[in-house]
Amino acid sequence: MIGVLALQGDYDKHLRTLDRVNIPAIDVRYPSQLSKIDGLIIPGGESTTMNDLMSRIDFHNHLIDFAQKKPIMGTCAGLILMSKKIKNDDKINPLGILDIEVTRNAYGRQLHSFIDKVEVVVDGSIINERVAFIRAPKISSIGKSTEVIGKHKNDIVGVKTGIHYGFAFHPELSENAYLHQYIFQGKTHYKEENNAA
Repeated sequence: MIGVLALQGDYDKHLRTLDRVNIPAIDVRYPSQLSKIDGLIIPGGESTTMNDLMSRIDFHNHLIDFAQKKPIMGTCAGLILMSKKIKNDDKINPLGILDIEVTRNAYGRQLHSFIDKVEVVVDGSIINERVAFIRAPKISSIGKSTEVIGKHKNDIVGVKTGIHYGFAFHPELSENAYLHQYIFQGKTHYKEENNAA
């Protein structure tokens, strides 16, 4: 069973993506639910709002404990929350799960959102996929324990630290669910003919 943090943001899109590839999933709203799942997605949304909601019910410490044994995938705001450091921002208490530094909204505001092709390395295979960047953060630096698995032009947009993954874009808006499948099932079913936006 995979959980999707459902405090705020686009969690429903992730739930629908998981359902589409027959991965059992539930929305997670309370720390007590973490004991019922084998992995977690922290979705995109408004990172400061998500951080505030998490702080009210002590989600931070429970998520850090959860991450010791089970995988977490963060997209956009989720990537920000999972980072070790947020550049020029002290409003958010990052979880430190991904050994990276990020800059919030580095690609611009909502009107600067765009769709473009990224290159992602999955299980040794290079996949080119058109994905959405919506008020996306930028990964400004990575630690020694972090592997780059996704790039857009010269920017790092996908990383892996141990069993945890972070993406600056929104894979849940793609026709393909290859990242969800790879991270939570250990397999991919990538279809090139669906690779259009």
